[in-house]
Amino acid sequence: MTAEILRALDADLVQQDEEQLTPDAYKEVFRRHPAGVAVVTLTDGDRLVGFTATSVISVSAAPPLLAFSLASTSSSWPAVSQARTLAISFLSGAQDDVSARFATSGIDRFAAGGWTALPTGEPVIEGAVSWVRGRVVQRTPVGGSYLVSVRALAHGTTDEVTPLVYHDRTYHRIGDATAI
Repeated sequence: MTAEILRALDADLVQQDEEQLTPDAYKEVFRRHPAGVAVVTLTDGDRLVGFTATSVISVSAAPPLLAFSLASTSSSWPAVSQARTLAISFLSGAQDDVSARFATSGIDRFAAGGWTALPTGEPVIEGAVSWVRGRVVQRTPVGGSYLVSVRALAHGTTDEVTPLVYHDRTYHRIGDATAI
């Protein structure tokens, strides 16, 4: 059934004759849209996998579902494509260095520390505003990416209330001074 739905969506997209945004124009739009910054982490056998995500969204409170997108070309995709569970840490305003580290390719993103393994094995980022451990329930191919849907199973929060936000290629801290 899912394959039929995706084929119908692909056929719909091919048949549309409207002009569409170029990739550069599309990126320009989303550079102006602020996004919270999170780090998605999981285990792949004995290997730890993690990456920065600004695409995390709340989908539903009942049942508790969230989602994020990940490019099919990402070095993390093979692990995510097989993962049963993972953790999502929502970074604090003081963790721009953590975000940058988990966005950097070709390095051991966990070597600098700053994380703790949950009893179930998933790493969470220390000092994050909050984290969610979840079970992957769906991986939906959309364009050149996958929308990964996750059912929230457990969570943790800290007293830290200043989240990290990414806007126009720059990190920002939201705090009392920015409230309207």
